[in-house]
Amino acid sequence: MSRSNRVFGLLVTVVLVLSVLAACAPVAAPTAAQSAATSAPATAAPAAPATVAAPGGAANTLVFATNMSDLITLDPATMYAWTGILIVHNLYQTLVQYEGTDLSVIKPGLAEKWDIKDGGDHWEVTFNLRSGAKFASGNGITADDVVYSFQRVIALKQGPSYLFASNIGLTKDSFKAVDPQTVVITLPKTASPQVFLSILTFTVGSIVDSKEVRAHEANGDMGNGWLLDHSAGSGPYTVDHWTKEVEVLLKTNPNYGATQPAVANVLVRHVLESTNQQFGLERGDIDIARNLSPDQIAALKGKPGVTTTTGDSMLLVYIGMNQSVAALADKNVREALRTAIDYDGLVNDLLKGNARKVQTLVPQGLMGYNPDAPFQADPQKAKSLLQQAGQGNLTLELLCPTGTAPGGAAWADIAAKLQSDFANAGITINIKQTQYSTLYDTYRANKHQLIMVEWGPDFPDPDANVGPFTEFDINSIATRQGWKDAIGDKAKAAALLLDLTQREAAYKDITDYVLHNGPYAVLYQPTEVFGLRSNVKGFAWKANGWVDFAALTK
Repeated sequence: MSRSNRVFGLLVTVVLVLSVLAACAPVAAPTAAQSAATSAPATAAPAAPATVAAPGGAANTLVFATNMSDLITLDPATMYAWTGILIVHNLYQTLVQYEGTDLSVIKPGLAEKWDIKDGGDHWEVTFNLRSGAKFASGNGITADDVVYSFQRVIALKQGPSYLFASNIGLTKDSFKAVDPQTVVITLPKTASPQVFLSILTFTVGSIVDSKEVRAHEANGDMGNGWLLDHSAGSGPYTVDHWTKEVEVLLKTNPNYGATQPAVANVLVRHVLESTNQQFGLERGDIDIARNLSPDQIAALKGKPGVTTTTGDSMLLVYIGMNQSVAALADKNVREALRTAIDYDGLVNDLLKGNARKVQTLVPQGLMGYNPDAPFQADPQKAKSLLQQAGQGNLTLELLCPTGTAPGGAAWADIAAKLQSDFANAGITINIKQTQYSTLYDTYRANKHQLIMVEWGPDFPDPDANVGPFTEFDINSIATRQGWKDAIGDKAKAAALLLDLTQREAAYKDITDYVLHNGPYAVLYQPTEVFGLRSNVKGFAWKANGWVDFAALTK
């Protein structure tokens, strides 16, 4: 799952000011990735809001500036992009959750307790709901809402549905409301109950108000069109309006079951260029800037009224190599590409140290992380590998997003760096930049040659990375590369191992194999960097891609 992504032209100062104050989006797109890919049905852009947003910097409004070009929908059953994950997390609650930055222990959410029972040929997971919980509409939250929410994910068959259907093996008949406060979910023995609980902490586990959503169904869409730019949750905020590639305004939920947020409004504003984000932050029009470069972070230090901070990330930035391209189907060509890259220069110079060199599939911070990083630029070895493959004059297209990449460097600058590295090995790279929505259409259709993008796990378990990168049949990253390999079967088996020592060893074998045989060059794991107004307190970025807006004050 992602997050990420984002020259400053010859604009006069007055135009710059107007662009920031009006939150106008420049020309292009990206942000993230999830880890994630974006998957949602094509829909018309929402109409301009009838409500006028509170001005940036107002005491009752927190302005969060980010590149939100990846945002296609706010429906948790179809949303699968980084900006959507950030927003939806603050609109809905889940049965279980991780608290704070601790991603090791699952805590109660809408379910006050749960029980896992071995049913012989299946698992039974029983959830007991917290009494008195309400949706923003005032409707009480019942077991029927839980069943409807999860059956809806499977029925709509959009991006996140694979987490239920393919990853766990759930069907619409897997969910049963025993009574208004009790839900039983049946899992096949091929699924891990612990992995399932981790998945439920992700936004795909959001519980929607079934009465509200059914009231807005149109032509059998299960409310998908309405939830494009509305919300029906029980989280601390609700959607006031979304204007495509301009802003999303969130307002407090009066029926929220916990302490009301200190800040009544959160304005997530689309500001593509990091220069504009810095400008707005220094003026006080922006409270939090999401996509600043390392140089901008350094420039902000010591300036009055602003501060900077960092956050952990489980993202990986990688190059995918499409196996339907004849040259890339050759293992020696793929190894040559990996061997040509100057990873140290990328991390230390271009990213100014706001990343760590990671070359395997599981990010540091998750069980199964493999620290092996054998590749560093060796142009002569890369040339030798190409000669063995009969590819002495190789030309390829590299598709990448626009805007700022995770770690703060522009995607264009990273692409130019790679283009230079590959040229040293005799490989010609033509760079094609495009906004995220278009990029992922191309990626999912398997029409790229090389693609540079990011991925973040949807839930804190190694299977959230190893599965998508290796299992062809779950229609995720391996599928987009056209890569079907027996290592995918080993990945499925590793996810079911109960002995942690055995599971760790299995992931070491899998990640070692993919490192040299897979259609990937993992480039780095970024550190998240943010600029904040000094009066913003309580900011803590979660490694799984969000911040709790309700915990912030200003």
